[in-house]
Amino acid sequence: MSIRSDEIIAVLRREIENFSTELKTVEAGVVMQVGDGVARVHGLPKAMAGDLVEFANGVRGYVLNLEEDSVGCLIFGSDEGIHEGDLVKDTEQILSVPVGRSMLGRVVDPLGQPIDGEGPILPETYRPIENDAPNIVQRQPVCEPLQTGIQAIDALIPIGRGQRELIIGDRQTGKTTIAIDTIINQKDTGVICIYVAIGQKMSTITQTVETLRRHGALDHTIIVAASASEPAPLQFVAPFSGCAMGEYFRDKGHHVLCVYDDLSKHAVAYRQVSLLLRRPPGREAYPADIFYLHARLLERAAKLADVLNGGSLTALPIIETQAGDASAYIPTNVISITDGQIVLESNLFNSGIRPAINAGLSVSRVGGSAQVKGMKKVAGPLRLDLAQFRELAAFSQFSKDLDRATQEQLARGERLTELLKQPQHSPMAVEDQIVTIMAATKGFTDTLQKNEIVRFKKFLLKYLHQKHPEIMHNFREKPDLTPEVEARFAELIEFFLNNVYMLQYHPERYQAEKERREAEERQREAERAAEAKKHKKGH
Repeated sequence: MSIRSDEIIAVLRREIENFSTELKTVEAGVVMQVGDGVARVHGLPKAMAGDLVEFANGVRGYVLNLEEDSVGCLIFGSDEGIHEGDLVKDTEQILSVPVGRSMLGRVVDPLGQPIDGEGPILPETYRPIENDAPNIVQRQPVCEPLQTGIQAIDALIPIGRGQRELIIGDRQTGKTTIAIDTIINQKDTGVICIYVAIGQKMSTITQTVETLRRHGALDHTIIVAASASEPAPLQFVAPFSGCAMGEYFRDKGHHVLCVYDDLSKHAVAYRQVSLLLRRPPGREAYPADIFYLHARLLERAAKLADVLNGGSLTALPIIETQAGDASAYIPTNVISITDGQIVLESNLFNSGIRPAINAGLSVSRVGGSAQVKGMKKVAGPLRLDLAQFRELAAFSQFSKDLDRATQEQLARGERLTELLKQPQHSPMAVEDQIVTIMAATKGFTDTLQKNEIVRFKKFLLKYLHQKHPEIMHNFREKPDLTPEVEARFAELIEFFLNNVYMLQYHPERYQAEKERREAEERQREAERAAEAKKHKKGH
Protein backbone atom coordinates (compact mmCIF):
# COMPACT_ATOMS: atom_id res chain seq x y z
CA MET A 1 0.00 0.00 0.00
CA SER A 2 1.52 3.38 -1.02
CA ILE A 3 1.65 6.20 1.49
CA ARG A 4 0.33 9.45 0.11
CA SER A 5 2.33 12.51 1.04
CA ASP A 6 -0.68 14.87 1.04
CA GLU A 7 -2.36 12.76 3.77
CA ILE A 8 0.79 12.95 5.91
CA ILE A 9 1.00 16.72 5.41
CA ALA A 10 -2.69 17.15 6.38
CA VAL A 11 -2.26 15.15 9.60
CA LEU A 12 0.90 17.10 10.55
CA ARG A 13 -0.80 20.44 9.85
CA ARG A 14 -3.79 19.46 12.04
CA GLU A 15 -1.50 18.36 14.88
CA ILE A 16 0.50 21.63 14.70
CA GLU A 17 -2.71 23.73 14.75
CA ASN A 18 -4.06 21.87 17.79
CA PHE A 19 -0.73 21.94 19.65
CA SER A 20 -0.91 23.94 22.86
CA THR A 21 1.91 25.04 25.13
CA GLU A 22 -0.43 25.78 28.03
CA LEU A 23 0.70 24.09 31.22
CA LYS A 24 -1.83 22.50 33.57
CA THR A 25 -0.81 22.40 37.20
CA VAL A 26 -2.17 19.68 39.44
CA GLU A 27 -2.00 19.95 43.20
CA ALA A 28 -0.39 16.85 44.66
CA GLY A 29 0.49 15.47 48.07
CA VAL A 30 2.47 12.55 49.41
CA VAL A 31 1.16 9.50 51.28
CA MET A 32 2.55 9.54 54.82
CA GLN A 33 0.62 6.60 56.26
CA VAL A 34 -1.81 4.05 54.80
CA GLY A 35 -3.77 1.06 56.07
CA ASP A 36 -7.22 -0.26 57.04
CA GLY A 37 -8.96 1.75 54.32
CA VAL A 38 -7.63 5.19 55.30
CA ALA A 39 -4.57 7.21 54.28
CA ARG A 40 -2.90 10.29 55.75
CA VAL A 41 -1.60 12.58 53.00
CA HIS A 42 0.94 15.39 53.49
CA GLY A 43 0.28 18.47 51.37
CA LEU A 44 -2.89 19.28 49.41
CA PRO A 45 -3.33 22.68 51.16
CA LYS A 46 -6.31 23.64 48.96
CA ALA A 47 -8.21 20.36 49.43
CA MET A 48 -11.70 20.69 50.90
CA ALA A 49 -13.80 18.23 52.88
CA GLY A 50 -15.63 15.95 50.47
CA ASP A 51 -13.07 16.35 47.65
CA LEU A 52 -12.08 13.34 45.54
CA VAL A 53 -8.38 12.54 45.38
CA GLU A 54 -6.61 10.03 43.14
CA PHE A 55 -3.77 7.79 44.26
CA ALA A 56 -0.88 6.72 42.01
CA ASN A 57 -2.49 3.33 41.21
CA GLY A 58 -5.76 4.94 40.08
CA VAL A 59 -7.78 4.19 43.25
CA ARG A 60 -9.86 7.13 44.41
CA GLY A 61 -10.14 8.58 47.88
CA TYR A 62 -12.44 10.94 49.79
CA VAL A 63 -11.14 13.76 51.98
CA LEU A 64 -12.71 13.54 55.45
CA ASN A 65 -10.17 15.10 57.84
CA LEU A 66 -8.54 18.52 57.33
CA GLU A 67 -5.51 19.12 59.52
CA GLU A 68 -2.80 21.79 59.63
CA ASP A 69 -0.33 20.18 57.21
CA SER A 70 -2.09 16.97 56.15
CA VAL A 71 -5.46 15.52 55.18
CA GLY A 72 -7.11 12.23 56.18
CA CYS A 73 -8.61 10.32 53.25
CA LEU A 74 -10.95 7.34 52.97
CA ILE A 75 -9.87 4.87 50.28
CA PHE A 76 -12.62 3.61 47.96
CA GLY A 77 -11.11 0.25 47.18
CA SER A 78 -8.16 -1.89 48.17
CA ASP A 79 -5.24 -0.13 49.83
CA GLU A 80 -2.76 -2.86 48.83
CA GLY A 81 -1.30 -0.95 45.87
CA ILE A 82 -0.86 2.29 47.81
CA HIS A 83 2.49 2.85 49.53
CA GLU A 84 4.15 5.45 51.69
CA GLY A 85 5.72 8.16 49.51
CA ASP A 86 3.24 7.75 46.60
CA LEU A 87 1.93 10.91 45.00
CA VAL A 88 -1.75 11.82 45.51
CA LYS A 89 -3.43 14.38 43.26
CA ASP A 90 -6.52 16.44 44.01
CA THR A 91 -9.15 16.03 41.28
CA GLU A 92 -10.93 19.21 42.51
CA GLN A 93 -14.23 17.33 42.21
CA ILE A 94 -16.66 16.32 44.93
CA LEU A 95 -17.93 12.75 45.19
CA SER A 96 -20.90 12.29 42.85
CA VAL A 97 -22.93 9.26 41.77
CA PRO A 98 -24.74 8.52 38.48
CA VAL A 99 -28.51 9.08 38.56
CA GLY A 100 -31.39 8.55 36.18
CA ARG A 101 -34.02 6.04 35.02
CA SER A 102 -31.35 3.74 33.58
CA MET A 103 -30.45 2.86 37.21
CA LEU A 104 -33.87 1.26 37.86
CA GLY A 105 -33.78 -2.51 38.15
CA ARG A 106 -30.02 -2.53 38.70
CA VAL A 107 -27.72 -3.49 41.59
CA VAL A 108 -24.91 -0.96 42.05
CA ASP A 109 -22.08 -0.36 44.50
CA PRO A 110 -22.00 2.81 46.67
CA LEU A 111 -20.20 4.69 43.86
CA GLY A 112 -22.98 3.85 41.38
CA GLN A 113 -21.02 1.23 39.41
CA PRO A 114 -23.07 -1.83 38.34
CA ILE A 115 -22.24 -5.12 40.10
CA ASP A 116 -25.07 -7.27 38.70
CA GLY A 117 -23.25 -8.35 35.52
CA GLU A 118 -25.87 -6.81 33.21
CA GLY A 119 -23.59 -4.37 31.43
CA PRO A 120 -22.75 -0.69 31.90
CA ILE A 121 -25.23 1.99 32.95
CA LEU A 122 -25.67 5.15 30.88
CA PRO A 123 -26.68 7.76 33.50
CA GLU A 124 -28.67 10.88 32.71
CA THR A 125 -26.40 12.97 34.91
CA TYR A 126 -24.29 12.87 38.09
CA ARG A 127 -25.32 14.20 41.49
CA PRO A 128 -23.20 14.96 44.61
CA ILE A 129 -23.84 12.52 47.46
CA GLU A 130 -23.99 15.39 49.99
CA ASN A 131 -26.84 17.85 49.42
CA ASP A 132 -28.58 20.32 51.70
CA ALA A 133 -31.92 19.21 53.13
CA PRO A 134 -34.94 21.22 51.89
CA ASN A 135 -35.63 24.21 54.12
CA ILE A 136 -38.94 24.97 55.83
CA VAL A 137 -40.26 27.07 52.89
CA GLN A 138 -39.54 24.31 50.38
CA ARG A 139 -41.54 21.70 52.33
CA GLN A 140 -45.21 21.03 52.87
CA PRO A 141 -46.88 18.96 55.61
CA VAL A 142 -47.03 15.20 55.11
CA CYS A 143 -50.62 14.45 54.09
CA GLU A 144 -50.48 11.74 51.42
CA PRO A 145 -50.46 8.08 52.55
CA LEU A 146 -47.71 5.68 51.54
CA GLN A 147 -49.44 2.31 51.69
CA THR A 148 -47.18 -0.46 52.97
CA GLY A 149 -49.71 -3.24 52.34
CA ILE A 150 -49.15 -4.40 55.93
CA GLN A 151 -52.46 -4.15 57.79
CA ALA A 152 -50.99 -3.52 61.25
CA ILE A 153 -48.89 -0.60 59.96
CA ASP A 154 -51.42 1.05 57.62
CA ALA A 155 -54.09 0.95 60.35
CA LEU A 156 -52.12 1.71 63.53
CA ILE A 157 -48.82 3.34 62.47
CA PRO A 158 -49.58 5.04 59.12
CA ILE A 159 -46.68 6.26 56.99
CA GLY A 160 -47.02 9.33 54.78
CA ARG A 161 -45.07 10.33 51.69
CA GLY A 162 -42.17 12.47 52.89
CA GLN A 163 -42.10 10.95 56.38
CA ARG A 164 -39.16 9.32 58.21
CA GLU A 165 -40.36 6.20 60.02
CA LEU A 166 -37.84 4.12 61.94
CA ILE A 167 -38.05 0.30 61.97
CA ILE A 168 -36.34 -0.89 65.16
CA GLY A 169 -35.89 -4.31 66.75
CA ASP A 170 -33.50 -7.13 67.55
CA ARG A 171 -31.98 -9.30 64.83
CA GLN A 172 -34.30 -11.83 63.17
CA THR A 173 -37.54 -10.05 64.08
CA GLY A 174 -38.65 -9.18 60.53
CA LYS A 175 -37.30 -5.64 60.05
CA THR A 176 -36.06 -6.20 56.49
CA THR A 177 -39.25 -8.13 55.62
CA ILE A 178 -41.39 -5.08 56.46
CA ALA A 179 -39.19 -2.89 54.23
CA ILE A 180 -39.22 -5.42 51.35
CA ASP A 181 -43.02 -5.87 51.59
CA THR A 182 -43.42 -2.09 51.44
CA ILE A 183 -41.29 -1.98 48.27
CA ILE A 184 -43.35 -4.83 46.74
CA ASN A 185 -46.56 -2.93 47.53
CA GLN A 186 -45.40 0.08 45.48
CA LYS A 187 -45.49 -2.00 42.28
CA ASP A 188 -48.35 -0.16 40.56
CA THR A 189 -48.30 3.11 42.50
CA GLY A 190 -45.55 4.94 40.59
CA VAL A 191 -43.36 5.17 43.72
CA ILE A 192 -39.65 4.65 42.94
CA CYS A 193 -37.83 2.61 45.60
CA ILE A 194 -34.18 2.61 46.64
CA TYR A 195 -32.92 -0.16 48.91
CA VAL A 196 -29.52 0.49 50.53
CA ALA A 197 -27.95 -2.65 52.03
CA ILE A 198 -25.17 -1.76 54.50
CA GLY A 199 -22.86 -4.40 55.95
CA GLN A 200 -25.04 -7.38 55.00
CA LYS A 201 -23.84 -10.73 53.70
CA MET A 202 -23.76 -10.85 49.91
CA SER A 203 -25.93 -14.00 50.03
CA THR A 204 -28.61 -12.03 51.93
CA ILE A 205 -28.49 -9.19 49.38
CA THR A 206 -28.79 -11.71 46.53
CA GLN A 207 -31.81 -13.26 48.24
CA THR A 208 -33.43 -9.82 48.55
CA VAL A 209 -32.84 -9.10 44.84
CA GLU A 210 -34.42 -12.43 43.89
CA THR A 211 -37.44 -11.78 46.15
CA LEU A 212 -38.03 -8.41 44.48
CA ARG A 213 -37.58 -9.91 41.01
CA ARG A 214 -39.99 -12.77 41.79
CA HIS A 215 -42.71 -10.32 42.87
CA GLY A 216 -42.15 -7.96 39.91
CA ALA A 217 -40.84 -5.17 42.13
CA LEU A 218 -37.27 -4.92 40.81
CA ASP A 219 -38.29 -2.78 37.82
CA HIS A 220 -39.06 0.22 40.04
CA THR A 221 -36.17 -0.34 42.48
CA ILE A 222 -32.47 0.58 42.67
CA ILE A 223 -30.39 -1.57 45.01
CA VAL A 224 -27.25 0.00 46.46
CA ALA A 225 -25.15 -2.80 47.95
CA ALA A 226 -22.30 -2.22 50.39
CA SER A 227 -21.78 -5.76 51.64
CA ALA A 228 -19.93 -6.84 54.77
CA SER A 229 -16.86 -7.64 52.65
CA GLU A 230 -16.62 -4.03 51.39
CA PRO A 231 -14.22 -1.65 53.18
CA ALA A 232 -15.74 0.65 55.82
CA PRO A 233 -15.42 3.82 53.62
CA LEU A 234 -17.81 2.34 51.04
CA GLN A 235 -20.28 1.30 53.76
CA PHE A 236 -20.07 4.86 55.11
CA VAL A 237 -21.03 6.57 51.80
CA ALA A 238 -23.70 3.99 50.76
CA PRO A 239 -26.82 5.65 52.32
CA PHE A 240 -25.75 9.09 51.06
CA SER A 241 -25.38 7.67 47.53
CA GLY A 242 -28.83 6.06 47.72
CA CYS A 243 -30.36 9.29 49.01
CA ALA A 244 -28.77 11.29 46.16
CA MET A 245 -30.25 8.86 43.60
CA GLY A 246 -33.67 9.31 45.23
CA GLU A 247 -33.40 13.11 45.33
CA TYR A 248 -32.96 13.20 41.56
CA PHE A 249 -36.42 11.63 41.10
CA ARG A 250 -37.92 13.65 43.98
CA ASP A 251 -36.88 16.94 42.37
CA LYS A 252 -38.58 15.87 39.12
CA GLY A 253 -41.90 15.49 40.98
CA HIS A 254 -41.82 11.71 41.59
CA HIS A 255 -42.48 9.97 44.89
CA VAL A 256 -39.50 8.02 46.25
CA LEU A 257 -39.06 5.50 49.07
CA CYS A 258 -35.54 5.05 50.53
CA VAL A 259 -34.78 2.10 52.82
CA TYR A 260 -31.51 2.22 54.81
CA ASP A 261 -30.80 -1.31 56.04
CA ASP A 262 -29.35 -0.70 58.48
CA LEU A 263 -27.99 2.46 60.14
CA SER A 264 -26.49 0.54 63.08
CA LYS A 265 -23.88 -0.97 60.76
CA HIS A 266 -23.50 2.43 59.09
CA ALA A 267 -22.65 3.98 62.46
CA VAL A 268 -20.14 1.19 63.14
CA ALA A 269 -18.44 1.83 59.76
CA TYR A 270 -18.25 5.56 60.50
CA ARG A 271 -16.87 4.84 63.98
CA GLN A 272 -14.18 2.65 62.41
CA VAL A 273 -12.94 5.26 59.93
CA SER A 274 -13.19 8.05 62.54
CA LEU A 275 -11.04 6.15 65.06
CA LEU A 276 -8.52 5.27 62.34
CA LEU A 277 -8.32 8.99 61.48
CA ARG A 278 -7.60 9.72 65.18
CA ARG A 279 -10.84 11.57 65.85
CA PRO A 280 -11.59 11.67 69.59
CA PRO A 281 -14.09 9.01 70.69
CA GLY A 282 -17.24 9.81 72.64
CA ARG A 283 -20.03 7.67 74.09
CA GLU A 284 -19.67 3.97 73.13
CA ALA A 285 -16.50 5.08 71.22
CA TYR A 286 -18.61 6.76 68.50
CA PRO A 287 -17.31 10.13 67.28
CA ALA A 288 -19.02 13.27 68.55
CA ASP A 289 -20.70 14.05 65.21
CA ILE A 290 -22.50 10.69 64.81
CA PHE A 291 -25.85 12.39 65.57
CA TYR A 292 -25.16 15.03 62.92
CA LEU A 293 -24.21 12.31 60.43
CA HIS A 294 -27.63 10.60 60.66
CA ALA A 295 -29.53 13.89 61.03
CA ARG A 296 -28.15 15.33 57.81
CA LEU A 297 -29.00 12.08 56.01
CA LEU A 298 -32.57 11.70 57.31
CA GLU A 299 -33.48 15.40 57.11
CA ARG A 300 -33.23 15.09 53.34
CA ALA A 301 -36.51 13.14 53.40
CA ALA A 302 -39.33 15.61 52.69
CA LYS A 303 -42.57 16.32 50.88
CA LEU A 304 -41.70 19.25 48.61
CA ALA A 305 -43.97 22.23 48.04
CA ASP A 306 -46.12 22.25 44.89
CA VAL A 307 -44.01 25.04 43.34
CA LEU A 308 -41.08 22.56 43.44
CA ASN A 309 -43.10 19.87 41.57
CA GLY A 310 -44.51 18.38 44.80
CA GLY A 311 -42.27 15.30 44.82
CA SER A 312 -41.46 13.42 48.01
CA LEU A 313 -38.72 11.29 49.51
CA THR A 314 -39.80 8.91 52.30
CA ALA A 315 -37.11 7.37 54.50
CA LEU A 316 -37.40 4.00 56.26
CA PRO A 317 -34.21 3.70 58.33
CA ILE A 318 -33.66 0.39 60.13
CA ILE A 319 -31.89 0.07 63.49
CA GLU A 320 -30.86 -3.22 65.10
CA THR A 321 -31.02 -3.30 68.90
CA GLN A 322 -29.18 -5.61 71.28
CA ALA A 323 -31.55 -7.58 73.55
CA GLY A 324 -34.32 -5.01 73.00
CA ASP A 325 -32.27 -2.12 74.40
CA ALA A 326 -33.72 0.93 72.63
CA SER A 327 -31.98 3.25 75.11
CA ALA A 328 -28.52 2.65 73.59
CA TYR A 329 -26.74 5.55 71.89
CA ILE A 330 -27.55 5.00 68.20
CA PRO A 331 -31.21 3.89 68.71
CA THR A 332 -32.02 6.96 70.86
CA ASN A 333 -30.30 9.24 68.34
CA VAL A 334 -32.31 7.95 65.38
CA ILE A 335 -35.58 7.81 67.36
CA SER A 336 -35.17 11.53 68.11
CA ILE A 337 -34.53 12.35 64.42
CA THR A 338 -37.42 10.36 62.91
CA ASP A 339 -41.21 10.97 62.82
CA GLY A 340 -42.09 7.77 64.67
CA GLN A 341 -40.96 4.19 65.04
CA ILE A 342 -42.22 0.68 64.36
CA VAL A 343 -41.01 -1.46 67.27
CA LEU A 344 -40.55 -5.19 66.64
CA GLU A 345 -40.08 -7.65 69.51
CA SER A 346 -38.49 -11.11 69.62
CA ASN A 347 -41.03 -12.59 72.06
CA LEU A 348 -43.94 -11.58 69.79
CA PHE A 349 -42.12 -13.02 66.78
CA ASN A 350 -41.40 -16.28 68.57
CA SER A 351 -45.02 -16.59 69.76
CA GLY A 352 -46.23 -16.51 66.14
CA ILE A 353 -47.42 -12.88 65.94
CA ARG A 354 -45.97 -11.77 62.62
CA PRO A 355 -45.31 -8.98 61.81
CA ALA A 356 -44.07 -8.83 65.43
CA ILE A 357 -45.13 -5.21 65.96
CA ASN A 358 -45.58 -3.93 69.51
CA ALA A 359 -48.60 -1.68 68.93
CA GLY A 360 -48.18 -0.05 72.35
CA LEU A 361 -44.61 1.17 71.81
CA SER A 362 -44.91 1.90 68.09
CA VAL A 363 -46.02 5.36 67.03
CA SER A 364 -46.40 7.53 63.94
CA ARG A 365 -46.09 11.25 64.61
CA VAL A 366 -47.96 12.00 61.37
CA GLY A 367 -51.01 9.97 62.39
CA GLY A 368 -54.37 10.09 60.66
CA SER A 369 -53.31 12.79 58.18
CA ALA A 370 -51.48 9.99 56.32
CA GLN A 371 -54.58 7.74 56.06
CA VAL A 372 -57.49 7.54 53.64
CA LYS A 373 -60.88 8.44 55.13
CA GLY A 374 -62.15 4.86 55.39
CA MET A 375 -59.03 3.64 57.18
CA LYS A 376 -59.12 6.57 59.59
CA LYS A 377 -62.70 5.67 60.51
CA VAL A 378 -62.01 1.97 61.27
CA ALA A 379 -58.54 2.53 62.80
CA GLY A 380 -59.95 4.51 65.76
CA PRO A 381 -62.06 1.64 67.21
CA LEU A 382 -59.26 -0.84 66.37
CA ARG A 383 -56.68 1.18 68.29
CA LEU A 384 -59.04 1.59 71.25
CA ASP A 385 -59.96 -2.12 71.39
CA LEU A 386 -56.30 -3.17 71.23
CA ALA A 387 -55.30 -0.68 73.95
CA GLN A 388 -58.06 -1.97 76.26
CA PHE A 389 -57.05 -5.55 75.44
CA ARG A 390 -53.40 -4.90 76.40
CA GLU A 391 -54.48 -3.30 79.67
CA LEU A 392 -56.96 -6.06 80.57
CA ALA A 393 -54.55 -8.82 79.51
CA ALA A 394 -52.01 -7.52 82.02
CA PHE A 395 -54.59 -7.51 84.86
CA SER A 396 -56.22 -10.82 83.89
CA GLN A 397 -52.99 -12.64 84.78
CA PHE A 398 -53.72 -11.96 88.47
CA SER A 399 -57.34 -13.11 88.45
CA LYS A 400 -59.28 -15.92 86.80
CA ASP A 401 -62.68 -14.71 88.05
CA LEU A 402 -63.53 -12.17 85.34
CA ASP A 403 -66.92 -10.62 84.60
CA ARG A 404 -68.63 -11.17 81.25
CA ALA A 405 -67.77 -7.75 79.79
CA THR A 406 -64.07 -8.24 80.52
CA GLN A 407 -64.11 -11.72 78.99
CA GLU A 408 -65.76 -10.36 75.84
CA GLN A 409 -63.19 -7.54 75.62
CA LEU A 410 -60.32 -10.03 75.97
CA ALA A 411 -61.85 -12.34 73.37
CA ARG A 412 -62.22 -9.49 70.87
CA GLY A 413 -58.64 -8.34 71.51
CA GLU A 414 -57.37 -11.87 70.78
CA ARG A 415 -59.34 -11.95 67.52
CA LEU A 416 -58.05 -8.52 66.48
CA THR A 417 -54.49 -9.68 67.17
CA GLU A 418 -55.12 -12.70 64.93
CA LEU A 419 -56.63 -10.44 62.27
CA LEU A 420 -53.45 -8.33 62.09
CA LYS A 421 -51.25 -11.38 61.42
CA GLN A 422 -50.02 -11.46 57.85
CA PRO A 423 -47.66 -13.77 55.92
CA GLN A 424 -44.55 -12.21 54.41
CA HIS A 425 -44.47 -10.91 50.82
CA SER A 426 -48.29 -10.79 50.56
CA PRO A 427 -49.30 -7.12 50.90
CA MET A 428 -53.01 -6.26 51.13
CA ALA A 429 -54.87 -3.59 49.18
CA VAL A 430 -56.19 -0.76 51.34
CA GLU A 431 -59.86 -1.55 50.58
CA ASP A 432 -59.35 -5.17 51.75
CA GLN A 433 -57.72 -3.92 54.96
CA ILE A 434 -60.61 -1.57 55.74
CA VAL A 435 -63.32 -4.19 55.13
CA THR A 436 -61.67 -6.88 57.29
CA ILE A 437 -60.95 -4.43 60.16
CA MET A 438 -64.59 -3.28 60.02
CA ALA A 439 -65.77 -6.91 60.17
CA ALA A 440 -63.77 -7.45 63.38
CA THR A 441 -64.47 -4.13 65.15
CA LYS A 442 -68.23 -4.38 64.41
CA GLY A 443 -68.32 -7.75 66.21
CA PHE A 444 -68.91 -10.07 63.24
CA THR A 445 -65.94 -12.25 64.22
CA ASP A 446 -66.86 -12.48 67.92
CA THR A 447 -68.74 -15.75 67.41
CA LEU A 448 -65.77 -17.41 65.65
CA GLN A 449 -62.91 -19.30 67.25
CA LYS A 450 -59.56 -17.52 67.44
CA ASN A 451 -57.90 -19.95 65.02
CA GLU A 452 -60.62 -19.29 62.41
CA ILE A 453 -59.96 -15.57 61.97
CA VAL A 454 -57.26 -15.84 59.27
CA ARG A 455 -59.41 -18.28 57.26
CA PHE A 456 -62.51 -16.08 57.66
CA LYS A 457 -60.55 -13.01 56.49
CA LYS A 458 -59.24 -14.83 53.41
CA PHE A 459 -62.61 -16.23 52.33
CA LEU A 460 -64.52 -13.01 53.05
CA LEU A 461 -62.25 -11.09 50.66
CA LYS A 462 -62.51 -13.87 48.05
CA TYR A 463 -66.32 -13.77 48.31
CA LEU A 464 -66.51 -9.97 48.01
CA HIS A 465 -64.14 -9.80 45.01
CA GLN A 466 -65.87 -12.64 43.16
CA LYS A 467 -69.54 -11.93 43.96
CA HIS A 468 -69.49 -8.14 44.34
CA PRO A 469 -66.57 -6.86 42.22
CA GLU A 470 -68.31 -3.57 41.35
CA ILE A 471 -68.71 -2.62 45.03
CA MET A 472 -65.02 -3.38 45.74
CA HIS A 473 -63.95 -1.48 42.61
CA ASN A 474 -65.96 1.61 43.60
CA PHE A 475 -64.58 1.40 47.13
CA ARG A 476 -61.02 1.17 45.78
CA GLU A 477 -61.59 4.33 43.73
CA LYS A 478 -63.07 6.17 46.71
CA PRO A 479 -62.18 4.45 50.03
CA ASP A 480 -64.59 6.48 52.17
CA LEU A 481 -66.87 4.67 54.64
CA THR A 482 -70.02 6.79 54.33
CA PRO A 483 -73.03 5.54 56.38
CA GLU A 484 -74.56 4.05 53.20
CA VAL A 485 -71.33 2.22 52.22
CA GLU A 486 -70.82 1.03 55.80
CA ALA A 487 -74.39 -0.31 56.00
CA ARG A 488 -73.99 -2.10 52.65
CA PHE A 489 -70.73 -3.76 53.75
CA ALA A 490 -72.26 -4.76 57.10
CA GLU A 491 -75.14 -6.39 55.23
CA LEU A 492 -72.77 -8.29 52.90
CA ILE A 493 -70.51 -9.45 55.76
CA GLU A 494 -73.49 -10.63 57.81
CA PHE A 495 -74.89 -12.57 54.85
CA PHE A 496 -71.47 -14.13 54.13
CA LEU A 497 -70.94 -15.13 57.77
CA ASN A 498 -74.40 -16.60 58.41
CA ASN A 499 -74.90 -18.33 55.08
CA VAL A 500 -71.73 -18.89 53.02
CA TYR A 501 -69.10 -19.35 55.76
CA MET A 502 -71.25 -21.23 58.27
CA LEU A 503 -72.65 -23.55 55.58
CA GLN A 504 -69.13 -24.51 54.44
CA TYR A 505 -67.27 -24.76 57.74
CA HIS A 506 -69.95 -25.20 60.41
CA PRO A 507 -72.90 -26.99 58.74
CA GLU A 508 -74.33 -28.16 62.09
CA ARG A 509 -74.33 -24.58 63.46
CA TYR A 510 -75.77 -23.35 60.15
CA GLN A 511 -78.58 -25.92 60.36
CA ALA A 512 -79.29 -25.09 64.01
CA GLU A 513 -79.32 -21.37 63.22
CA LYS A 514 -81.61 -21.98 60.23
CA GLU A 515 -84.06 -23.96 62.36
CA ARG A 516 -83.95 -21.25 65.03
CA ARG A 517 -84.74 -18.54 62.45
CA GLU A 518 -87.55 -20.65 60.99
CA ALA A 519 -89.01 -21.22 64.48
CA GLU A 520 -88.83 -17.46 65.15
CA GLU A 521 -90.53 -16.77 61.84
CA ARG A 522 -93.34 -19.26 62.68
CA GLN A 523 -93.70 -17.63 66.09
CA ARG A 524 -94.03 -14.19 64.49
CA GLU A 525 -96.56 -15.54 61.97
CA ALA A 526 -98.63 -17.00 64.82
CA GLU A 527 -98.47 -13.72 66.74
CA ARG A 528 -99.54 -11.76 63.65
CA ALA A 529 -102.44 -14.19 63.05
CA ALA A 530 -103.56 -13.92 66.70
CA GLU A 531 -103.36 -10.10 66.51
CA ALA A 532 -105.42 -10.08 63.31
CA LYS A 533 -108.04 -12.40 64.86
CA LYS A 534 -108.26 -10.22 67.96
CA HIS A 535 -108.61 -7.10 65.84
CA LYS A 536 -111.39 -8.71 63.78
CA LYS A 537 -113.26 -9.86 66.93
CA GLY A 538 -113.13 -6.35 68.33
CA HIS A 539 -114.88 -5.01 65.27
